[in-house]
Order: sequence, then structure tokens, then C-alpha cells
Amino acid sequence: MSATDPPVVVVGELLVDIVSYPDGTTAEHVGGSPANVALGLARLDHDTHMACLVGTDRRGVRCAEHVESGGVHLLPGSVSAEHPTSTAQATIDANGAASYVFDLHWDLPPVQLPAGTTHLHTGSIATTLRPGEAEVTAAVHRARETGTVSYDPNMRPTIMGDVDEVRPRVEELVALSDVVKCSEDDIEWLYPGEPASAVMARWTGLGAGFTVVTLGGSGVTWRTSAGEEGSAEARVKDVVDTVGAGDSFMAGLVSGLLDAGLLGGGQARDRLRAATLDDVAPALDRALATSGVTVRHAGAYAPTREEIR
Repeated sequence: MSATDPPVVVVGELLVDIVSYPDGTTAEHVGGSPANVALGLARLDHDTHMACLVGTDRRGVRCAEHVESGGVHLLPGSVSAEHPTSTAQATIDANGAASYVFDLHWDLPPVQLPAGTTHLHTGSIATTLRPGEAEVTAAVHRARETGTVSYDPNMRPTIMGDVDEVRPRVEELVALSDVVKCSEDDIEWLYPGEPASAVMARWTGLGAGFTVVTLGGSGVTWRTSAGEEGSAEARVKDVVDTVGAGDSFMAGLVSGLLDAGLLGGGQARDRLRAATLDDVAPALDRALATSGVTVRHAGAYAPTREEIR
């Protein structure tokens, strides 16, 4: 990245994943879906800033050092002595899939967007957990005045509450977003029985410019604002675990769309809404490549551009 690159801002949780493996071993990794995306973007050479909330305890210091060493700049107010650092207990099953139990603290102060911010990403727990979710929404509105927005619902049913209450919140943020990426599990929880194509059509109807659904080992499908749909197979082999794979995909997708001029300002928003399948193909290719590297590592590994070439 260079000093002239426009800032990209990520808003959301930065926490510690306490991972328990099938063989009985346990390890701690810095994680949190938005934090993984932030680190992924920074490792892909974007000038990345993050608004989060970690404590001054040992885990908080480790979290801050981890993302900063990867090139992420923590925004003012992201470190606070008032709360312990949030944790996510991740249990990995024999197939490498993860289930989570959370201990969360999310009293987010006002987000100070850097001058020249052209894109904001948010998602996951941060967008539904009170009281911080209100400031997330406020930051999205401020960012939209001059830039674009991406959103990954990344649903966590065990902590987000009743689906009938969460769905309107998700759709509120979808309507404010230019790019929305989710998993097939997210869709199944939010809209039981509805196919991905129907949900993507619903979301583009709400205002999203480009929607993407990941299908695990079966690949990914997407829809443009004009209603064109495409799909691709996953690039998954030698899986260690799937922690952070969706976040890595999101980082690769946003990175590719930024490089293509389809995200990053009002004119980019217009170009994204006029984009064809060929226009978005390079970004999807990058997203598949980044997630394919991540699953070959333990924890939420973020690859560099050199690793995905």
C-alpha cells in the first residue's frame, strides 16, 4: 500500500477464538469476523483501519498487537480498560466445521472515520449486539455519504435472539449496503426453505448492488444488480479447519472489487450497479483464492497477494 491509498474502515468485533480440536487439544487465536476481514484487507495491501473494542488485559494486548502487526490501524477508542476482551469458544468437529459459544462486550464509542474514507465494511455480532449496534449503523450512514459499504450478516443464532426480530435488522443493513455476502447457513436460518437465488433477488430488491452466497465445499453463487447470476466451485483442499474461511473470502471479494473500481466512492457505486458478470469475475476469483489458502491453516489465517498468485 502507499500513503496515497484511500482508507478502508472495518467496524466490528476483535476477540480471541479459544479453539478446541477433536483430539482434545486447545489453542487460542485472535479472531472475530470483522477483525479477520480487516486483517485480510491489510494483508492484501489496502490501507485498513478498524473500529472495535478490546480490553487492556493480556488477551486485549495480544489482539491489538496481532492486527497492528498485520498492518491494521486501530481507530481511537478501540482499546478500553472498562471491559475484558471478548472471547469465542470454537469447537471443531471431525469434519473441520466450527461451532461457537461467546462471551461478548460491545459498548462501541463513536467511530471516527479517517479523512478520505471511501469504503466501510461491517457485519456479524457487532451489527446486532446492543448497545454498540446503534453506533455501527450510524457509522454506516456516515460512510455512505462519500463511500461504499459491504456487509456480511454472519449469523450467530445462539446469541442474536429470535430470527423474526433479527431479520428486519439484517434487511435494514442490506438496504444500506453495496455488497452483501453471506453463507448458505445464514440463509437457512433467516429464510428457512428459500433458495439462495430467491434471497439474493430479495436483497438486490432492497437496494444491495451485488449479493454473494457461499455454499461451503460446494462453492459460491452470486447475483448482480441487473439480475445476472453466476456460480463457481470452491477451491478447497488439505483442510485444517474452516475458522475464518468466510471472512477471508469477504476480504478477497472487497479487495478485488476495490481494485476493479467497483467499490470505493459514489462513482464506484454506480459502476457496481451497472456491472456485468465479467466485471465482477476477477474479484470473485480473488475471494475464492484467499479462502482456499485460509482453510489450509489453523485459525483465521489471512494470506498475502503473493500467496494467492
